[in-house]
Amino acid sequence: MDTFIDRLNPDMCVVTAVAGGERAGCLVGFASQCSLRPVRFVVWLSEVNHTFRVARGAEVLAVHLLARQQQGLAELFGGRTGDETDKFRGLRLREAYGGALVLEDSPAWFVGRIVTRVGGGDHIGFVLDPVEWGGREAYDGPLLRLSDALAIDPGHPVD
Repeated sequence: MDTFIDRLNPDMCVVTAVAGGERAGCLVGFASQCSLRPVRFVVWLSEVNHTFRVARGAEVLAVHLLARQQQGLAELFGGRTGDETDKFRGLRLREAYGGALVLEDSPAWFVGRIVTRVGGGDHIGFVLDPVEWGGREAYDGPLLRLSDALAIDPGHPVD
């Protein structure tokens, strides 16, 4: 499978979740549109991730694309764990549909109502029904991709 997987270079996303008085967010490389009609999107969260634990109790998740130059934001959400770090301190945020947290400096984002969850090995897929979206329409530069984030050591255990 390495011959196939090593050729992939997907856009990276930051997923944020709010539930039970906690907020969390992580860098995600496994995400995709999964239905045309109705439009659905799935994000896959690692079961060992702090964001997964918060997302289990959430009704909505926010999904954000990052600009390639937002490497620092990618390192914050991918290289630190919410168990030890408040990743949201000092960031420009706003509350969106259902109490979701939106990173205002993201080139594009959406909030999705969680429709279902599906197992997939060591990650759980959260299938989302988009209910609100936005972003910086003036931004047309490159997005952060997996190849831009390879040097980030995961903030949570990987095994």
